[in-house]
Amino acid sequence: MEICVLVIISLLLRWSTSQGSYSGQGKPPMFGDYEAQRHWMEVTVNLPVKDWYRNTTENDLLYWGLDYPPLTAYHSQICGFIAQYVNPEWVRLNTSRGHESYQHKLFMRYSVFLADILVFLPACLLYYISQDEVEDKSMIYGLMCLLLYPGLILIDYGHFQYNGISLGLMIMAVASLGLKQQILGAIFFTLALNYKHMELYHALPFFMYLFGVNIHTNSMKGVFQIGKIGVAVILTFMLCWLPFLSDIDSFRNVLIRLFPFNRGLYEDKVANLWCSLSLVIKLKNIMSQQALVVLSFLSTLVGLVPSAFHLLYKPTLTNFKYSLVSCHVNSSLVFFLFSFQVHEKSILIPALSVCLLADKHPYIALWFLSISTFSMLPLLIKDGLLIQCCGLSVVFLILAYYSSQQQFSHYTSRLQNWMKFMFFSSIFGAVILTVCSEVVQPPPRLPDIFPVLISAYSCGHFLFFLFLFHYCQFFNNVPNYVEKHRKVSQHKKFSKEKKVK
Repeated sequence: MEICVLVIISLLLRWSTSQGSYSGQGKPPMFGDYEAQRHWMEVTVNLPVKDWYRNTTENDLLYWGLDYPPLTAYHSQICGFIAQYVNPEWVRLNTSRGHESYQHKLFMRYSVFLADILVFLPACLLYYISQDEVEDKSMIYGLMCLLLYPGLILIDYGHFQYNGISLGLMIMAVASLGLKQQILGAIFFTLALNYKHMELYHALPFFMYLFGVNIHTNSMKGVFQIGKIGVAVILTFMLCWLPFLSDIDSFRNVLIRLFPFNRGLYEDKVANLWCSLSLVIKLKNIMSQQALVVLSFLSTLVGLVPSAFHLLYKPTLTNFKYSLVSCHVNSSLVFFLFSFQVHEKSILIPALSVCLLADKHPYIALWFLSISTFSMLPLLIKDGLLIQCCGLSVVFLILAYYSSQQQFSHYTSRLQNWMKFMFFSSIFGAVILTVCSEVVQPPPRLPDIFPVLISAYSCGHFLFFLFLFHYCQFFNNVPNYVEKHRKVSQHKKFSKEKKVK
């Protein structure tokens, strides 16, 4: 019953958010991500596959050129065919650019809604089913974080994207591993990677876990299992890329679009290290583009190594959920903070990984999810989604905090008070910055002062969470008091039963 209520609430929040504005609404000539998604439907329906990622007279890559992997292109083509059937003007080549109408907006919103119903919601429920060792109340809390997380709802149903598909496939992969279906998990993750290449954030943890689990069996069975997983991954990749494999130029064009090293180090005022560091030192003014690429690569690699190799060393089944998902968090946070060409929306990837840890660290998960939503505030204000952002955040905070009180009852009063003080102080700071960004006029010399402050404030939190989750992974007992509490409860229950007998 609780699950049904959660699903209904999540659908209502999604649809109510979709009634607002979207990225670039009424802002020619480029508009925004809404127009980008529509344009990809236009391109994939009207042009041959070889021209999807190639600059031609009919496909100007400077106007929202397709820059996601093949599965996104195929999805755009399917949506485009449906749009063409409903109203050909929506995707007519070149003349449909910047098309805006109520009917088309409804069609686009329905397409995201249907994608969530077909992929994201089933993925969340599958993950719930796969967690047999977790108490129902704890898992309900984790499911609530997945379904009601404001950041994902705001970006997919406000700003306008289809993040629920790639994230849903990733969650299915984790759930499959929890059900001991390693090959199926590898296939699901490969599909996620071929829908959005930002899932590379999770690639190393998946590889390390699957390799470590099988190599530690010390038998040929484990080696054969690694081989079967490798074959499944290669075949899935080949199937996804099949139309581009016959022509080396087509294949190369896709790679160039996926990894745009000719762009900047970061996008807008994203809450990662490079953007925050620009307050003190302008790296792009003292380093070449190539040097910046190398710097971000090395920084990301150094940040990934401890978490990844710890997972390789200790890939036990008992530590599966915590170690794997924690490594997800650490890996994706490192990518977000240190890698090249990061968007504000990329924080959704570590945020969804944190949702998978919510049953073990309810307070920390709530804190992280709140700050991750806040970190996208400049983008959401630009899209006219401030009211939706505040509304969803308040609803989520109230429901999650109320639901998690039973989870916190076993914390020591000192730790509980410390965590509450940190959490509420953090949220208070976010509220102050939100109000100031709307009611305080920035100085003429510093027009971007509030977006930059929001970026730096959020980045400081993410660095703290990066340290905290690494600590949790390496010392798998603090501050996770949930298991200890459960063991104490089970012991008391056993003692009472023994006395009765």
